[in-house]
Amino acid sequence: MATRKMRLFSSISASFAVLFTLLNTGRCDEQVPLMLWTSEGTSLPSQSPPAAGHIVGRDQLDAYLHTALGSGPRNVLLFLQDKMSIEDFTIYGGAFGNKQDSAFRNLEGALLSSPSPLVLPAVSWPGSNAVIGALQDQLETSPLYMDAETLGQLRLNSSSPALLVFRLPYGTGSDLMSAKEILSGNDEVIGQVLSIMKTQSVPYLAIYTALQPSQVRLPRSDEFGRVHGGKAVKCYSNVWFFSLPFHLLPRLLLVRLVLNYEDVLGHRNFKLIFAMSQRHYSVSARRWFTMDQVELEYDGTKATFNGSRSIYAPAEYSYRCDAVSSFRWPSLFPRSAKDPANQWRVSFEDFQIQGFNVSGQDFSYASDCAGFFTPGIWMGLMSSLLMVLVLTYGLHMIMQLRTMDRFDDPKGPAISVPLTE
Repeated sequence: MATRKMRLFSSISASFAVLFTLLNTGRCDEQVPLMLWTSEGTSLPSQSPPAAGHIVGRDQLDAYLHTALGSGPRNVLLFLQDKMSIEDFTIYGGAFGNKQDSAFRNLEGALLSSPSPLVLPAVSWPGSNAVIGALQDQLETSPLYMDAETLGQLRLNSSSPALLVFRLPYGTGSDLMSAKEILSGNDEVIGQVLSIMKTQSVPYLAIYTALQPSQVRLPRSDEFGRVHGGKAVKCYSNVWFFSLPFHLLPRLLLVRLVLNYEDVLGHRNFKLIFAMSQRHYSVSARRWFTMDQVELEYDGTKATFNGSRSIYAPAEYSYRCDAVSSFRWPSLFPRSAKDPANQWRVSFEDFQIQGFNVSGQDFSYASDCAGFFTPGIWMGLMSSLLMVLVLTYGLHMIMQLRTMDRFDDPKGPAISVPLTE
């Protein structure tokens, strides 16, 4: 098969969270996270979490809730925040080891102590709005809007269903400290409610979600790709990746940034996937992220390039390179000799990507792929070395000059120089 050439000019950013951006002319689908857990000693049927990057729709959410309520506690605590996105856990959850600064200590403790926690990082916005209605239908009871003080005066019965809703605010200002204080206050409310439920010894099912996302990021025109001679490519799906700052997840943080295209090189559906990971290296005493793989998915085929050997940067930085290629000074290599990636030639120009610690719409400080000794620096060094060699040779020749050891004295006898000498 003839080698297929593909040139993608991209400047891509992502965040340490779940990002979904529609690159087409329509607006993006926004998502909110949903967390579900039970009281200690109360187990639920095992439910597989969604695949990384999958958006949980309303029907799938109803299935999750139906399974949880089918054999779980009939007392449901719904902590419904005005706004929330997975970025809130990245920014305020002590995601990089600063657990003492986390604004979600009680929530994290509840998830860790629960025998059946379930984390849905991306629930479609319409689906999250329907949580109350879905719970009301399955419990066959009306919701009671309460606060921690009112709950202390209420006596619950484990045999009678109850849907208790606790509305939580969200900071909308630009002051990061005030937003963190509001989230910390919400976490304290969650802690108080759970303590009251524990004193009453009533098993419960708790859900923490929001009415709408708090972080809606609009795409920039320079973030997306072009293929073959400047033909614009319509990307109609999502850009995502997932990580939570909880000890429930491993120290190795994984990210998959997915771009979905249509009508690329004759393929109706085409996916470009960047797989990144973040690890802590004790030698440097810091966290680094690497772009482990670049995947192309089309017509049921997956072509995989490995890239972690040369594409890396500190976790808080972005990575930038004038060219990332699989054929000219390659930094992307086919995973194996039989991998379909051998049929592709991929090149990214003016490439910049950030997988973690994204704040706002701009990249963090860029760690450039160019080493200290660039071609220009080498040319300058070689020119300087040549000039030094020429100067050294000239000085050496000057030092080899010898003066005459005898001189003619006009007042004395003439110097006789025999011709035979």
